[in-house]
This record gives sequence, structure tokens and C-alpha cells, in this order.
Amino acid sequence: MTRFNTNQWLALIIAVFAAAYLWMAWQIPSFPLPRPVDSDLFPKVLGFTLLALAALLFLERPAEVVSGDEEADAAAQAAREDTARSLLLSPWSRVVVTSLAIVAYALLLVPFGFVLASTLLGFGLSWYFGYRRHAINLVVSLGVVLTLYLTLTRAMGVYLPTGLLPF
Repeated sequence: MTRFNTNQWLALIIAVFAAAYLWMAWQIPSFPLPRPVDSDLFPKVLGFTLLALAALLFLERPAEVVSGDEEADAAAQAAREDTARSLLLSPWSRVVVTSLAIVAYALLLVPFGFVLASTLLGFGLSWYFGYRRHAINLVVSLGVVLTLYLTLTRAMGVYLPTGLLPF
């Protein structure tokens, strides 16, 4: 019997969660009037996507184990990188900054509107996490947000706050 690595254990936990989520998604009653997109579609798509990603994580090849002098060199390099890393780029700081950005997004959603607040969140977090091609970052963030906005408001009839922009 082979031993599972950490990613495989995480994949199994995520797959169990996805299966439970899918079971709950199948319990959502259908809307009595015929509609092209019913209320249970998005949860089912999300559950199957999560299940597929768990399968990909399970099948991911583990990183090679470094041993001997290479291990000592890697540890020394990691120590140098840790001392050179600023406070804002440490892993816990990234979690805190991302959480604060989401809180700011929630507070600015109504006054700024969905398009502007979501674009600022996507662009800002991409910049913070190290993506430096700002023009591409802005085009992609704005494209994704506008696609979501137009799909939700025009195709599905969902109200989203317009804020400062006259949509």
C-alpha cells in the first residue's frame, strides 16, 4: 500500500466536501416556472468543478525530495529569502492584506458600484501578489468584471449596484 502525500490527503478532504456540497445542491427545489437557468445550476456547476479540481490535485506529481548538500543549500537559500522578505510579503501578512481588501470591497461595493469595486479588487490584489504587467492586469480585470456584470444584469436580471458609473 502506498502512502499518500499532503496534496493527496487535501484532495481527499476537498473531494468529500465537494460530494457533500453536490448532495446539498441536488436538494435545492426547482423553480415552479420554466426558466433557462434555474437556482440549482450554479451550485451544481461549482460542486462538479470543485470535485474535478480535487481529482487534479490528487493526481499531481509530488515535488522531488532534496537530500544531502542540496538540502543544506536549499535551507540556506530559504533562510536568506526569509530574512530579505519584508513584513508585507510574509504568508500571514498576505492573508491579512487579502482579508482587509475583501472587507474594503464589501464596504465600497454600494458607493463605488460593482464594476469599479470589483476591478479595483482584482487589479489591486494582482498587483500586491506580484503581477507587474499593469496594462494587461487592468484589461483582464475589467474584462472579467464587465463580463460578469453584463451576464448577471442583462441575461439573468440580477440587480447589482451601479455606483459612480452610469450603467
